[in-house]
Amino acid sequence: MTLDDDRLIIDGDVHVSPRYLARSTAIGDPALAPLLDLGWELSHDDLGNAYVNAPDRRVRLGYLPEAEDDGLWRINAYKAHHELFNAPAWGVCFNSDTPTEFVRAFTTALATAYEQGPEAYLATPEPLDEEREPFLVVTPLLHRGWELDKPEPDVFTIRPADRLAALEITTGPLDPEGELTSRTARWHLWAGTSINRPVWYATASTNTPVALLAALTACVSDPAPLPRWREETFSYTKSAQLAPILPPQSPVPTPLDIQRVAASRRPAALPAHSVPRWSTNSRPALPGPRR
Repeated sequence: MTLDDDRLIIDGDVHVSPRYLARSTAIGDPALAPLLDLGWELSHDDLGNAYVNAPDRRVRLGYLPEAEDDGLWRINAYKAHHELFNAPAWGVCFNSDTPTEFVRAFTTALATAYEQGPEAYLATPEPLDEEREPFLVVTPLLHRGWELDKPEPDVFTIRPADRLAALEITTGPLDPEGELTSRTARWHLWAGTSINRPVWYATASTNTPVALLAALTACVSDPAPLPRWREETFSYTKSAQLAPILPPQSPVPTPLDIQRVAASRRPAALPAHSVPRWSTNSRPALPGPRR
């Protein structure tokens, strides 16, 4: 998947369905673009990791291909810019195999929230507030056929019909530091046949704004497939369906199109005042008077 003038261009020869069984495109630019378009500052370290900082220094994204773990994307938000060395207000992590389209859905929602102000991108979930109720994160999944799995103590799990993905919501108390450094977070979204060996996973800590998470679950559950290159799909689960991406077909001409082409090929009629060409039936010109 490539980015061109803010449009996602299809880059691949197969469609992967369901989309949550696709893996990363290994291109980070599409997910960085919504934030860079707002003028967020981009910097790099000596290892090749990239960092994007909001103008007010309250939100920071790290694209970390050289990190010590598989947390490729880490996004943290802070109550104030001078708290960058303190614990963040919330944190989100996408591992290295997460489809780039899912990360882009989150960063696009984050860019929208940032333009609205701190009350949006630092919004703490409040069950009594309709616009912030955590249930809104689950709504896109339920509308697309995901169902509540057998609940476990302090954990609710929602899965699609094929049971090859899951959103786990922990309701009990959690260690704030552990939420930011491990997969034991309030929100845990993953795909694959086993939680121990997922195709990809994403985590979000307790106070992550639900509007950002709802954008993520809506993208993950979208029924549209994702384009990928066939030679890079060797490690998909056997349940993923691959359909070839066919080149666009030429449109079938309509009767009106045929009439227009035929009309364009007819010889133009001679104007009324034009002189006919000479032929063998033409009378010879009479001789004029001699001088």
